[in-house]
Amino acid sequence: MESYEPERLSPVQLAAMRRSLTNGRGALTRRSLLRASGMGALALGGIATLGACGIPPAGRAEGAAAADDHSAEEKEVTFSNWTEYMDVSDDEKSRPTLEAFTKRTGIRVKYTEDINDNVEFFGKIKPQLAAGQNTGRDLICVTDWLAARIIRLGWAQKLDPSNLPHAFANVSAQFRTPDWDPGRAYSYPWTGIPTVIAYNAKATGGRKVDSVTQLLDDPKLKGRVSFLSEMRDTVGMTLLDQGKDPGKFTDTDFDGAIGRLQKAVDKKQIRRFTGNDYTADLSKGDIAACVGWAGDIIQLQADNPDIKFAIPAAGYITSSDNLLVPAQARHKTNAEKLIDYYYEPPVAAQLAAYINYVCPVDGVREELAKIDESMASNTLILPDKEMAAKSRSFRSLSTEEETAYEEKFAKLIGA
Repeated sequence: MESYEPERLSPVQLAAMRRSLTNGRGALTRRSLLRASGMGALALGGIATLGACGIPPAGRAEGAAAADDHSAEEKEVTFSNWTEYMDVSDDEKSRPTLEAFTKRTGIRVKYTEDINDNVEFFGKIKPQLAAGQNTGRDLICVTDWLAARIIRLGWAQKLDPSNLPHAFANVSAQFRTPDWDPGRAYSYPWTGIPTVIAYNAKATGGRKVDSVTQLLDDPKLKGRVSFLSEMRDTVGMTLLDQGKDPGKFTDTDFDGAIGRLQKAVDKKQIRRFTGNDYTADLSKGDIAACVGWAGDIIQLQADNPDIKFAIPAAGYITSSDNLLVPAQARHKTNAEKLIDYYYEPPVAAQLAAYINYVCPVDGVREELAKIDESMASNTLILPDKEMAAKSRSFRSLSTEEETAYEEKFAKLIGA
């Protein structure tokens, strides 16, 4: 493993993260605005912490040295997760799947909702990781780009397949081989977050909008189109529309996508680039069609039947949040048992019914139908084979690439 040397984020990277945390996917994907329980939206951590939070350079993916595992004598596991990312009972006093796990295994779960955003959380744990110390956590859930960084730095423990029979067998094909962790040696996905095309059928006069080309070129949509202020989502969807693979693109491909978007900006086809604030405009019809997040669409459809979504024939971008066992965790085996538990279809269905994100577990449809038939048939929660085959991930970026790409994207969107 390479030695750790703090590296501060460039101004353009900080600006991109501020966009994400204030009104982008960092603000969006941890809340359920229309959830029947009436739980409030997540209050995010302060942006001021970002400037002091250096993201270290990537090292070699050798993995953390095996720590002493106290799972056998200490029947416990500490799990850090995002707010509203775990099922809760109707009276909000218990977490049914976690309680069932403890009852079955005797392993007590200390569950903490202490992840508000990836950068802030990494700032909490990186001093211990860099020093080879226990973070006090046995299992964490972080977004794919940060999971990739932690693995490359050697700060995640390699998982034992013998403790993960359900996870190994049931992880969906679209999540099985990310470029940053092929074969899922160090991580397993908790949820998927699709980026799709959304439109207001009333605002489009009943016309379907199902391609990025249509968003960029259809004169009937001029001035009523929005794209996302998240670079990976907007550029990734544009790359796909141009026949490029977001998992393998070159600098030239990236520049071509930026140029394509710039033409649409210049001719005022694109109204603006937004975070999750596009939802109000879409619902009102001020925005007729856009690139948006599936979690939003599920929520908006509950109140407005005119809100539709489409999966482009060219494909769509999916990111993921992922479970990792940090270096020096005391209860690795217990953490692996908990990961595996959530890959049992009945348990996965119970979780999916509550959080409403893409479930990465095969074989869950029948179990979810027992809970809610409409959820079982919703391809934004359980993609069918045709939809899953169109899912693509934005490839991992080096620090230099991220800085260069974010600078070009910031210029495009006027950030």
